[in-house]
Formats: sequence, structure tokens, C-alpha cells
Amino acid sequence: MSESMPAAPSGDHRTVLLRGGEVHSPADPFATAMVVERGHVAWVGSEGAADAFASGVDEVVDLEGALVTPAFVDAHVHTTATGFALTGLDLSSAASLAEAAERIRAHAAARPGDRVLLGHGWDASRWPERRPLTRDELDGLTGGRPLYLTRIDVHSAVVTTAMLDLVPGVRDLDGFHDGLRPLTGDAHHAVRAAAFGAVSARQRTEAQRAARSRAASLGIGTLHECGGPRISSEEDFTGLLDLAREEVGPRVVGYWADLDVERARDLGALGAAGDLFADGSLGSHTACLHEPYADHADTGAAHLDAATVALHVVACTEAGLQAGFHAIGDAAVTAVVEGFRAAADKLGPARIRAARHRVEHVEMLTPETIAAFAELGLTASVQPAFDALWGGEEGMYADRLGAERARTLNPYAALLRAGVPLAFGSDSPVTPLDPWGTVRAAAFHRTPGHRISARAAFTAHTRGGWRAVGRDDAGTLVPGAPADYAVWRTEELVVQAPDDRVARWSTDPRSGTPGLPDLSPGADLPVCLRTVVHGRTVFARPDA
Repeated sequence: MSESMPAAPSGDHRTVLLRGGEVHSPADPFATAMVVERGHVAWVGSEGAADAFASGVDEVVDLEGALVTPAFVDAHVHTTATGFALTGLDLSSAASLAEAAERIRAHAAARPGDRVLLGHGWDASRWPERRPLTRDELDGLTGGRPLYLTRIDVHSAVVTTAMLDLVPGVRDLDGFHDGLRPLTGDAHHAVRAAAFGAVSARQRTEAQRAARSRAASLGIGTLHECGGPRISSEEDFTGLLDLAREEVGPRVVGYWADLDVERARDLGALGAAGDLFADGSLGSHTACLHEPYADHADTGAAHLDAATVALHVVACTEAGLQAGFHAIGDAAVTAVVEGFRAAADKLGPARIRAARHRVEHVEMLTPETIAAFAELGLTASVQPAFDALWGGEEGMYADRLGAERARTLNPYAALLRAGVPLAFGSDSPVTPLDPWGTVRAAAFHRTPGHRISARAAFTAHTRGGWRAVGRDDAGTLVPGAPADYAVWRTEELVVQAPDDRVARWSTDPRSGTPGLPDLSPGADLPVCLRTVVHGRTVFARPDA
């Protein structure tokens, strides 16, 4: 699979010595210096040994005590939508329906020339009114213009009447509701296609640049783009891959969520995978469950059965591509696992394991499905910020499922104990690009039994993302690895104690384990000073 990785842009291949800091490397837990040559790590070691390299390099960088780590990999991103949220109408921080309404009114007034108004991020479960905006209210706020406004999970949307009028037949599609309820299912997908179809190529490119720029400023060196015919468009997907090849910035690895395996290959995707929907989301009541929701008298929506999953896994495996699915509810996860088992029965488990197929989100797991993930070598591509945002005894998950079922969600510790590979991402714009916040969310999971060490979480957000695309030679700062790294301003480094009490930390260097920043709740997160991809600087903080 590594042959399909995007090529790094050609550029400056000077030899650089970084010294006088802290280098997070398993090759030397006490390293303070690193040499980069021709886009790869050439050496890591101590300050004294660095003197021998100083006269033979093109540049010496004084780290002034800064921390150097591998660049992060965000394993699940919607890049263009992220860019639109960064540059446009983002309601994720709106504290009430009234505040959201005022932001919509102001955005519409500020964008008189936009054919369609786009917005994202409302979450009525966190508003005192506990309801979304109605269609009539939106019509009044926008002056009757087309508006497409996605819920924070992007699995439902509220729209204006003018937006519906751009989609002939939408009122007859599954998932169309009256103006008091959001659109879901086929009706939502049809409206989304029309909304993004009204966006110009220039607007898309500007949004993609904005998202890649934000990622680079946060120490993210690689993005896994999750596109697909029900999510974006072929033009959006291929345009992003072209942009990443041509312009300096984070790498982009593309996944195209389509049962048409050859089409995914033709578009340059590493897999016919990503958000290939087996179900929807918990927030929108569309995740597929074995038992009904606690606050809604149904079990969600199933989009793929086990037989369809099996056919797709076989086709991808035989084509040398990764298969992958979006599965959140326990019934959807069960269908996906049964499909992978059927594919393994046909092709042999060794071929399935070797292909490193992946499943996105997998929030509602059981001991049996966790064991199946381990047996079949499936990567769990997960988003710890979901728990930080919606977990806990009074969070949205508890509203949807009841407290007992909610406590079983996102069991990262059980996955690691079983040997399931983890790759961390944000699902941005569902949750923001925030790699250190993601590591913190996993280390301080709202359900203590699901917490993992900061070291394991950091690994899942760096090396885990590379492993998820078939690369075992990257994501750590060791000789021969790609020189994808970030430089951070942070406080004293600590080592988490190797026991279940995740809040215990040590600063004792005799541990022999590379330290990490203190990620305890309330502690300041590291500030990115520089991000480097394949030896090329893609971000430098102006005041650094």
C-alpha cells in the first residue's frame, strides 16, 4: 500500500542540525539533538555528540529548550468542510438557539453575493432551548436565501425553503421531514450535493488551503481525507490531492467511500474506505443500534448489511486497496464484523490481516467485536474528542442511550489490551483540529476504565496514523524515518506512571522513557513553533 502514498514535494534538501532542546525519540530517551538530511532523520543523540556534526551541516538550529516530536497524523478529516467552517459560519461554540440565530443573521448580511450560504456546527443538545432552528425561522434570518446548515455530527441538517427549492423531488426522499425537524438520510445527501455543487472551484481551493494551513499550525503533518460521493464530490477530492502535491503543506492521503473499488483507485484513493456508511450518528438518532434509543423510539438506520460488507472487503483485498467503513452503533459494528469474517472465510484470515483494513469511529463495541477486530487486524480509527464533547453522566450520549450504555462507549483501553491498532483523528469539522487536546481526551476519558496512557495516545496520533496507511517506517524520530516533525514550546516534560492511575506523573529521567508535556486537565497545551514535512518547513510561528 505504501506505493500509493502521495509523493513529497521536491524542495530544500539541506542538511540541518537541531540542537539544544528535547527530542522525543525511542532511539534515545535523552536525545537533545537531531540531524535531518534529504527529507529523512539521519541521526538523533546527545548534545555532546552533536558537536561532531556541527561543521558538516548546512544549517544549525538552536532549539532553545524546545521540544521536538513527530508531526501528528489526523486520521479522519473532511478538509474542504473544515476550511469552510474556519472561514465561514461556524456555530459549534454557539451557547443557545438565540446566539446561533444572531450569527446566522450576521453571516447572511455579510455575504450578499453567495449563491448558497453554508454553515456548520449547531448542537441543540447543548442549548437551553433543546431544539434546532425551524425552517420558518431560518427563512426569516436569511431573507429567504438558500442556506445549508449541518448539525455538528454532519449527519443531519437544517435548511431554508429556498435551499429545498434547488433540489427537485427532495420532499419525496427518505429522511425528509417537516420544517420542525432536521433532514437526514437521502434527503440530506441530496441537499448537501446541491449546496456544495453551488460552490466555485476557487472557493473550494481557498477552503482547502485554509484547512491545511490550520493543520500545519497545530503540528499536523499528514491528513487522511475522507471523501466520497455522499460526502463531497470527485472534483473536490481530486482537487485536494492535486493541491497537496503542488503546494507546501501537510501531506494528504485520500480515502474515497464508494463500493465502486475501481472508481476509488482511478481517483487516486488509497482505499475505497473512510465514511462508507454502515450507519449514521448518535446525535442525529441515525446510528444503528441493537436496542432502541433511550430518547427516541427506534433503532436508527442501517445502510450496509454483512453480505455487502463482505463483497466489498473481498473486492478491495483482491484489488490491493484498503476497505473501510463508518460504523458507530453496536448493530452497525456487528454487521461490519460479520462481513469481515465472511471475507476472511473466502480469502483466508492472513490476507485480510495483511491488508490492514480500517473502521471509522466504532464507538459502541462489545468484548466480542473487540476480539474480532484484533483477530482480523482491523485498525480502529477513532476520535477521542467525541467523548470529551458528548461523554459523561449528563452528556449527549447519556441522553441518547441512557447512562449505562453510554458508559460503554469508546473503550480505548480494552482495544489496546486486545492488541487492536488505534489511529486518532478529529473528524473535523465535527470536532476541531486539536492534536494535543485529542491526546488529553484519550488519557482523561470521561469513563476512567477506558483511559489509556498519554504515551499510548500520543503514539496513536503519530505512528498509529502511519500504520493505518500501511507504513511502519514513519511516525517516530529514528534514523531513516521521514523527517515529519514539529517543534513545541512547552513546560517541563513528564512521564506518566505505568499503572491505572492515569493522573500520576513523574519527571524522573531515570525512567528511560521519552517525556511528554503535562496534559492534565487545566494545564496549558504546547504551542507549535514549527512544523516540518519531509524536511520542508510548512509552518513557522511568526513570533518564534
